[in-house]
Formats: sequence, structure tokens, C-alpha cells
Amino acid sequence: MGTRLQVILEDDELAEIRQVAAAQRMTVAEWVRQALRRARATEPRLVAEQKLRVVRESARYGYPSGDIAELLDQTARGRAEADT
Repeated sequence: MGTRLQVILEDDELAEIRQVAAAQRMTVAEWVRQALRRARATEPRLVAEQKLRVVRESARYGYPSGDIAELLDQTARGRAEADT
């Protein structure tokens, strides 16, 4: 069973949504449900605490570090060798 959601829209907004929904041969309710599903799908899922946990865990490992110019030079040489 679902839960009813009430949303207050300006008259012109609702009229536009009605037109778009009708053009897609669906009810306003279905159009709104699909729009909300699309919006949810594009939102980041990780909450701040999860993000911090990932950053903290990755900080436990050692990664290459050094002078940026030297690292970029090494990277460029490695790519050049891979292309040959």
C-alpha cells in the first residue's frame, strides 16, 4: 500500500504538467511518480558519514607521492613507452 503525497503547485505549473502528462498519455499522478523516480536515481546515495568512512579507509594505504613535476614526467614517460 502506498502513501498519499500532497504537493501544492502554482496554477500555471500544474497546467503545464497536465499538458506534458497528457502528451505522454499518462495521468498527472503517474507523470509525477516517474519524475520523482528519475530525480531519485540521479541523487547521490552516499550520506556524509559513509563518504567520510571511505576517505578514512583510503587514507590507511600508501600511495605514490613526491614532486608533482617528477610524477607528471614519470607518467608521461610511462604512457610514451606503452604507445611504442
